Amino acid sequence: MHDLVIRNALILDGTGRAGYVGSVAVEGGVIREVGAVTGPARETIDADGLALAPGIVDTHTHYDAQITWDPYVSPSPAHGVTSVIMGNCGFTLAPCRPEDRGLNMRNLTHVEGMSLAALEAGVRWEFETFPEYLDFLERRGVGVNTAVFVGHSSVRTWAMRGDAAQRTATAEEIEVMRGIVKDAVRAGALGFSTTTGTQHNGEGGIPMPSRLADEAEFRALTGAVGEAGRGVLMMTKDGTHTVPRFEAWAQASGRPFVIAALIHSAATPRAVFDDLDAVAEARTRGNRLWGAISACPLSMEFTLNAPYVFEGLQAWKPAMQAPDDATYRRILADPSFRASLLDELARPAQRTFNGDWDRVFLLQAADRSKAALDGRTIASLAAADGKEPFAWLLDFALSENLETYFLAQLLNTDEDAVGRMLTNPNALISLSDAGAHQEFFCDAGFAVHVLGYWVRDRQIMPLEQAIHRMTGEPASVFGLRGRGTLAPGNHADLFLFDPATVGRSRTRRVKDLPAGATRLVTDPSGVHGVWVNGTRIARDNRPLEGVPLSGRVLREFDA
Repeated sequence: MHDLVIRNALILDGTGRAGYVGSVAVEGGVIREVGAVTGPARETIDADGLALAPGIVDTHTHYDAQITWDPYVSPSPAHGVTSVIMGNCGFTLAPCRPEDRGLNMRNLTHVEGMSLAALEAGVRWEFETFPEYLDFLERRGVGVNTAVFVGHSSVRTWAMRGDAAQRTATAEEIEVMRGIVKDAVRAGALGFSTTTGTQHNGEGGIPMPSRLADEAEFRALTGAVGEAGRGVLMMTKDGTHTVPRFEAWAQASGRPFVIAALIHSAATPRAVFDDLDAVAEARTRGNRLWGAISACPLSMEFTLNAPYVFEGLQAWKPAMQAPDDATYRRILADPSFRASLLDELARPAQRTFNGDWDRVFLLQAADRSKAALDGRTIASLAAADGKEPFAWLLDFALSENLETYFLAQLLNTDEDAVGRMLTNPNALISLSDAGAHQEFFCDAGFAVHVLGYWVRDRQIMPLEQAIHRMTGEPASVFGLRGRGTLAPGNHADLFLFDPATVGRSRTRRVKDLPAGATRLVTDPSGVHGVWVNGTRIARDNRPLEGVPLSGRVLREFDA
């Protein structure tokens, strides 16, 4: 007898082939039949024409810390996500010695916009090495299938201690790092992740450790994955590094390479397409490269107490390095500091912020007597006061003790360009960043946004193709065995939704993190059910309470 049969569903099997009406039977957490199902079941669901697809594979998350206190990694499962990939950009909790835990958490607070209070109260440090971290997750249990990169910055800190963010590594230190990476991959790491992004700074504005690596170190550590004989390479680049450089590492190691974050900027409109063209050329030479793109406009809520929006500017570095609040405020008011910001913004570049003040809004004034200003652009507010926009924003924030909330619409705002990116065969739909930047934005619902906005409303691709791009394709790229397609013998990761209503809501702020810290979340619509290895974890747009931890820590891969 089957445990579950879902009948009369529009089956979108994750391969990209046309959908058809049929049924799926599940037994023991595994798909047993697809199409015409025979035999009785303990539970039968009449889908009544709803779409049934494989669970979404979210390939770019930062749940490494949150999963230690929240094994269900809210809010992703309610949005159809059944598998997450963590440890992106080289930022991981392990390896980490006990005496380095404080630094690790402070760096995550800065580079990934995480609450330090939440990390200090929530992270369960029951591990030091990377293999011990995977063992801990297995003992603790996970609510969704979980694969983890071993991260460059953590590996570098383990090998070099306090010098990790200060200098290049010696040959001996590189050899230590190489051994850590090989051991991690052999123990079940998905692969190796790193970053060269200038926006990736740790405590006090110091570059994250991987940014200090030289070519010899990058070659050795990507090569270590090749020596291990399995695993994927992952890099977050900036505009100063080219795809051919990474192709050389992929070719030398023989491993697949995912390059992030390819996001469209109006200041450099060709850059993302040049990168995707370079990925395509690499593929013609037999090198397995993908460009990770986002389907969502990159919008961030921020205050000047946490101004991540501006931290990709080199001229902002003195503010990041301020030793105390009083010095920080003096720097913000300093005319020479402001002049250096304007000088840099006068030179458009491939970065997060390029001075588009028509897309930066005063979201909420701290002084509610000024509530009439809420929702207006900084450009219009500055013009009304006869000021330069950056100066107006800094002055207003200083007048409100830096408690003003702003909203910046930064990247991926040209919808025609984003549509071209989403239909590019060299792109991997990704970059939710779920678990990070929780004070600033929430793109955990990227998949339902694709299905609702881009497929139903904009009709840029067929529904079955969109499902393939977010299930079967990423499962294949990362070698997730038995996942990503609806086929007999595969794991029963299922996503039941209504194509006519699927989507995501506007973000809302909640106070549900450890230590009472706040975050932004978004709610799905049109999601009728989500199953992980045959266990239902969400129903009617909401996670189910008290369900067993049915996810698996993934440690064997075909990539």
